[in-house]
Amino acid sequence: MKKLALLLAVPLLLLLWWVAADRDSPPAVRFTRVARQTIRSTIPTNGKVEPVNWAAAHSATSGLVASVSVERGQKVQAGQVLITLESGGARAALESAQAQVAAAKAQLEVEHNGGRLADLAEIENSLSAAQVQRAFAERNLDSLKRLEGQNAATKLDVQTAQDTLTKAQIQVTQLEARKQTLVTGPDREMSEAKLRDAEAAVELAQHHLSETVIHAPMSGTLYQFDLKPGAYVQPGDLVGTIGRLDQVRVRVYVDEPELGRVSLGVPVSIRWDAKPDKQWWGKVDKLPTQIVALGSRQVGEVLCLIENPGDELLPGVNVNPEIVSQVVANAVSIPKQALHYESRGKGVYKLTGDHVVWQPVTLGATDVNNVQVLSGVALGDEVALPGDSEIKDGMRVKAIEQ
Repeated sequence: MKKLALLLAVPLLLLLWWVAADRDSPPAVRFTRVARQTIRSTIPTNGKVEPVNWAAAHSATSGLVASVSVERGQKVQAGQVLITLESGGARAALESAQAQVAAAKAQLEVEHNGGRLADLAEIENSLSAAQVQRAFAERNLDSLKRLEGQNAATKLDVQTAQDTLTKAQIQVTQLEARKQTLVTGPDREMSEAKLRDAEAAVELAQHHLSETVIHAPMSGTLYQFDLKPGAYVQPGDLVGTIGRLDQVRVRVYVDEPELGRVSLGVPVSIRWDAKPDKQWWGKVDKLPTQIVALGSRQVGEVLCLIENPGDELLPGVNVNPEIVSQVVANAVSIPKQALHYESRGKGVYKLTGDHVVWQPVTLGATDVNNVQVLSGVALGDEVALPGDSEIKDGMRVKAIEQ
């Protein structure tokens, strides 16, 4: 029995010794060394693409689209035809106005020549005949006066000849007066006014006809255009939007707490879900002037200029910008997970021998994984990483280098 009891006591004593020894052994803690790295401090967020330089083409008149000369996404030149509207009414109005001009010019030409040709010819013929009669009466009067002096004609004959001459003179005077009054000054002024009105009507009709052809207001890419032949447009309707897309503006929405890290000219990278393998670069061009609500966020709208070779970034698309607020090369840095934030401040647990000691630190730039340390630790120092065991200042540990 004594031997059996002894055999049972030995394992129990060994177990108790192992438990006591394990209690006294220090916990295993992972450590990492302070090293130099390039810290890229970035602000990832969202944004929307818009053109820097753009112009909209609008319809100035109403009508059906007769023909479409372009398509969406096409590069166009300033003045290039985009669409043409039905123009039958405008052409008819122009032809009518042109006919009125021709009639007014013809009337004015007649009046400049003294009146209507038929009336003028009749007066001219009558005037010529009256002038011949007057000349004959003058000769007859002179002849009778000589004969009267020779007592070969009576005074009555002379008086009769004088009356005939007077009548002929009156007829000539009346015809000349009629010729002068065939076209008066007011008549010419009225005809000239009609011609001006007709010419103004032609200009207006030409303008209305020109409005049936809509041109590109600038050179660039037609990035907004949806019209098809047969569509009906009203005055002021948008026909298309044209912009230069070799460089675009991205309106980047930065949360209010992050705005202090943004400055003019810092680099910006852009990614677009539609083309995940591509990246575009630019810079911050304008800082926000106010804070606005964006859903549940309070943001500032940071405007960035982005180079867009190939015009692949399209206005209106949602993109994923990342503002590079700071780049520090060869920065003394540690992983973010090594930092501890306690009531006494922020710091790290540094390995000293087989113990850890609390060490306050001053931080600089940060990126997604690492943070620059300005003071508190030096290159080569080992700092504790979080693990299963709670770390306390001055505790003995078993160091495991990461």
